[in-house]
Formats: sequence, C-alpha cells, structure tokens
Amino acid sequence: MARMTVTLDEELLEEARRLSGAKTKREALEIALRQLVRRLRRQEIIAHAGAIELSLSQEELQRSREER
Repeated sequence: MARMTVTLDEELLEEARRLSGAKTKREALEIALRQLVRRLRRQEIIAHAGAIELSLSQEELQRSREER
C-alpha cells in the first residue's frame, strides 16, 4: 500500500463516495482508480481489435468455448 497526502476537491470526493456507495473516502478513491484502470485497459484492447488474424472456424470457436 502506498501512503500519501493529496489535496482533493472535498465536494467531488464526497459526491464520488455517495454515488459509489463507499463508506469511506479511501474506499471511494480505490473504486475510482479501479474503474479508471478497467476503462483504460478496455481502450487498449479495443485499439487492438482487428489487429490479430484468427483462422478459426465457427465450429472450432464453439468447441473452444465449451472446453472452458
């Protein structure tokens, strides 16, 4: 865990806490950071969409899914 001191907009932080259902400011910040990371990872994946050539038939893809 990183420990730091930051200056944040108190109203913004309280609104984030309330909207997220977080019980503490720390929890609200962790939720926000997780959502940011998830969104940015998703953007990276989308940027690579279509960049990989797959030569699977519909049947092979279905079998692969069923094996999971």
